[in-house]
Amino acid sequence: MKLAVIADEPMKEAFLSKQRSNKASFCFVDTPRHIPADTNIVFDLLFEPTTDRISLLKQFLPRPVFINAVNDTLSGLGQPFIRINAWPGFFKRDITETVAWPGQEQQAEEVFNRLGWRYQAVPDITGMISPRIIGMIINEAYHMLQEEISTKVEIDIAMKLGTNYPFGPFEWGRQIGLSKVYTMLSRLTKENKLYEIATLLEQEFKEGVGG
Repeated sequence: MKLAVIADEPMKEAFLSKQRSNKASFCFVDTPRHIPADTNIVFDLLFEPTTDRISLLKQFLPRPVFINAVNDTLSGLGQPFIRINAWPGFFKRDITETVAWPGQEQQAEEVFNRLGWRYQAVPDITGMISPRIIGMIINEAYHMLQEEISTKVEIDIAMKLGTNYPFGPFEWGRQIGLSKVYTMLSRLTKENKLYEIATLLEQEFKEGVGG
């Protein structure tokens, strides 16, 4: 089993940290254009839903093509890829959230089993499951901050002490990248006003704070 993994240095390190099996050989590339022709499986950890990138990845179908796509659904992309949650702070976890195109569930399971990865199938929705929850917590923390209930540092400390989370909400925002969180919340807001973005979060996003 030959894997090609599209990754930058942080994502390469995260991928290597998940290895539990020697049943696969893999190479790392920086673009779909550099994927070897004899690749059996593709992991695009830097996926962006551009026409050009999708076209390049489609060339490897019907071989399994895994994409790091938390905000983009398979139904929206209209392509038989396999979504995974490879956001910073999530990818190194013991269980990987995944969404397979209908009919490709067994194909995805076989790859995860050969890699020795534990996984959890989730619905094909924007934000999957855990990013939605963390995104809501981050948004609520910004509401608290703009109401001057507490400071960023104090809110982070309180969440870690009170819930045993690895990061506080503002630490999560920096880790993930505020632009990813903002994009997710802005899409979810169209479905449900409960996700309405805090003014201060939107302000920091527009100012380029937090990546």
